[in-house]
Amino acid sequence: MRNTFYRDTWVEVNLDAIKYNISHLRNRLHEKNKLIAVVKANAYGHGSLQVAKTALNAGADSLAVAFLDEAISLREKGVKAPILVLGASRARDVKVACEYKITLTVFQVEWLEEALCILEDNTYLPIHLKLDTGMGRIGFRTKEDIRKIEDLLCAQSRIKVEGVFTHFATADEKDTTYLDKQIARFRELLNGFSQLPEIIHCSNSAASLLHPELQYNAVRMGISMYGLTPSLEIENDLPYPLKEAFSLRSKIVQVKKLHKGDKVSYGATYEAEEEQWIATLPIGYADGWLRKLQGIEVLVDGMRVPIVGRICMDQCMVRLPYEMKTGTKVTLIGSQKHQSISVNEVATKLETINYEITCMISSRVPRVYLEDGEYMNVVNPLLD
Repeated sequence: MRNTFYRDTWVEVNLDAIKYNISHLRNRLHEKNKLIAVVKANAYGHGSLQVAKTALNAGADSLAVAFLDEAISLREKGVKAPILVLGASRARDVKVACEYKITLTVFQVEWLEEALCILEDNTYLPIHLKLDTGMGRIGFRTKEDIRKIEDLLCAQSRIKVEGVFTHFATADEKDTTYLDKQIARFRELLNGFSQLPEIIHCSNSAASLLHPELQYNAVRMGISMYGLTPSLEIENDLPYPLKEAFSLRSKIVQVKKLHKGDKVSYGATYEAEEEQWIATLPIGYADGWLRKLQGIEVLVDGMRVPIVGRICMDQCMVRLPYEMKTGTKVTLIGSQKHQSISVNEVATKLETINYEITCMISSRVPRVYLEDGEYMNVVNPLLD
């Protein structure tokens, strides 16, 4: 890894904030309960390897990803902790999962039948069963399915049901009506097992924060690990404040004075009404800073200034209150002096959720990691 980058736009990931968020949830869990750190989608845009290592050092017992490829990537980078694939894997790839010691999620009887035909007697695959209690995505829905699974697996040792779980659709809402129905359905399906698996988990970030009675013996920590609220609706009901780990920075690369009537960017949609200073930033929609963010404010020297004109593929422009120097630091997400722009503020502008914001900042934007208040290393996929 070259540990550098050659552009004036970057993401800062505060690993201390991730440690803080994990330690606070860890303190709320029963002593023997497991904490599963969810690092799918490149750790929600923060960087899967760095977050995985930090999470495990901070008290997480295992990791979870969405797809087998993500799990293999972590293994090949030296991560040895248990990894659960939460999403769909192909049955024909079970030998690969065994080779890398990865736990797969199973949600179809036919998948198990195919996998059993592929796996040899000297192989071993741990699995978690996904129960669909109302999310409507993947998962078994009936006790009959559970009985079929137990019948299939009872006389063999190649595949073992290590865990069982479900996912809540509305745990981040104050109205618990639908959540209560899912909880009841989960408990009903658990009663269909002749012997419960070792690991039982249903709590995502929202449920683990607001409903400690649903811990069972493991919880999955996703969005809250990154210091982001599962939803704005429950932000004021959290048991402790979360610390955002994600900041997006840039620098001014040019400053120019516009005169009345001068226009800015594609379509000439912005026109100066008087003399004003315009700065160019080297970030655009190819970096995930979408065109729809035209008009949003960023921080320059601790002041909020608006993006003017259409955001380009690689650049955008902001209106300054006065002339500033090239190289002046700009914060698009994060804190600067006494001001801050949260991920939620950007999400509100785009009429979406905070999950999407950190995930959409593309891999061509380098990630810089801070730990113990110091810059530690850089991940730049374009050069690594």
